[in-house]
Amino acid sequence: MTISMYGMTVPFFTRMLTNLLAIMDKADANAAERNFDTGVLVTSRLAPDMLPFRSQIQIATDHAKGCVSRLAGQPVPSWPDDETTFDELRARLNKTLDLLATVKPTDLDGSDTRPVTLKLRSGDVTLSGEDYIVQRALPNFFFHVTTAYAILRHNGVPVGKSDFLG
Repeated sequence: MTISMYGMTVPFFTRMLTNLLAIMDKADANAAERNFDTGVLVTSRLAPDMLPFRSQIQIATDHAKGCVSRLAGQPVPSWPDDETTFDELRARLNKTLDLLATVKPTDLDGSDTRPVTLKLRSGDVTLSGEDYIVQRALPNFFFHVTTAYAILRHNGVPVGKSDFLG
């Protein structure tokens, strides 16, 4: 049995972004318990050379919206990366979920072989849609979702694997 391009993308993105919203709710509750400002979490990072929590959310949502848009042969929506609060990051997650909800399985039909060209710092890279999902979109998406989770966990938010997986 083969999984469709839609099945390889939209359900994964939707589930993990929804899980991030729930994890952020736990972070809010924990911050209130500890009388802790979630603004500190927004700018927290795991290492000095890593991007902060806010950037992890921005990049994860960029990969989700970028992937489905590229596979559907549509322009990738451009959103400013100007979120500075938990509420603004939640709004971005919800905006991405709203976009994902508009994608139909037929929108991605035939995209497994459609060329996807990425503009990277090292130059343009063109992959088939299937290679793009497997080699770029999903690994990058999960890296940033995992890092966002790890930043919150590192800062004492009581979440575990079941929260990550949903």
